[in-house]
Amino acid sequence: MTTNSTLLGGGISVDLDAITRNWKAIDTISGQALTAAVVKADAYGLGLRAVSRTLYQAGARFFFVATPDEGVALRAALPRAHIFILDGLVPRTARDYAAHNLMPVLASMGQLTEWLDFCLNRGEAAPAALHFDTGFNRVGFRMKEAELVQRELSQTRFEPQMIMSHLACADQPSHEMTRKQNGLFQGILNLFPDIPASLANSAAIMTSKDYHYQMVRPGIAVYGGRAINSRSNPMAPVIAMDVPILQIKEARIGETVGYGALHRLRRDTRLAIVGIGYADGFFRSLSGIGGQMGGKVAINGALAPILGRISMDMTAIDITDVPGFVQPGDLVEVLGPNVTVDDVADAARTIGYEILTTLNGRFPRRYVNVPNGVSID
Repeated sequence: MTTNSTLLGGGISVDLDAITRNWKAIDTISGQALTAAVVKADAYGLGLRAVSRTLYQAGARFFFVATPDEGVALRAALPRAHIFILDGLVPRTARDYAAHNLMPVLASMGQLTEWLDFCLNRGEAAPAALHFDTGFNRVGFRMKEAELVQRELSQTRFEPQMIMSHLACADQPSHEMTRKQNGLFQGILNLFPDIPASLANSAAIMTSKDYHYQMVRPGIAVYGGRAINSRSNPMAPVIAMDVPILQIKEARIGETVGYGALHRLRRDTRLAIVGIGYADGFFRSLSGIGGQMGGKVAINGALAPILGRISMDMTAIDITDVPGFVQPGDLVEVLGPNVTVDDVADAARTIGYEILTTLNGRFPRRYVNVPNGVSID
């Protein structure tokens, strides 16, 4: 039995009603544009089946995942959804995409040629999208290939479902890169009149309607994370996590805490050892070492700092100043009303995306406020 067994209590709670409210709020902002949902990486770590079914009931009909395997899993959960595969077309697998009614987001001449050949051989066009690289330098057709792509499509009379690109700096609204990419994207769209376009992620949706086009693709905002760095987060929190206290001990001034003996106590300290560590996705960068402030958790509504290095299964926290009675077995708030995903991300010097997709480990995941009619099995 691990220290994080359900017998000790604790775990991860996912509020499906909050996900619904977040998606509907974004759908209102998007106006006339269709609002899709990005559910890659197991719906940002929150569970593909339950989250995607919740979003479908809320009104989402277009979904984006990264890999074809994710697409197959999503198709099993949502037989009628329109599913795009952001990683594009894996070589020699076009037949498998079509069998599951998955739409690859084609990103190279090789992928385009293979897909068009597949459609020609089967005597019927299969839907796909095109992704153009407007400066991100990730996947996507190069700008100089746009006219070549247009000629290839005109010869085959194949019409893509959508023209897409992805923004590099949308989380920084004043960044010139976003306006530059949008200008390049508009130039591409001139070559493909009447084809729907999609550019905006969560941050761009909130920044300007100029980026909305015909479809928006929200991700992090749906899951309650901060999309724009310079603004407060208006989205409802979606995830909560509680872990148990394993032991409470009194430590004296001058003693050290954790691996490497890197944190030396400056006062007599009451320590709570809690059952979470980096094996559960609780980053070592949240460690409180020496004079370096680490992450915080909450007990009885009060914040308590992490002391010493986080180990594989356990973390020490300072509960000296926590009010009320605290004992082994009590639950500590790792995520919740007092400690948000963004708080943890800031303390770990990362982003909310990484916290959500990593913080899972051995803890059970349960769903709360499940909308009527949504199956979470």
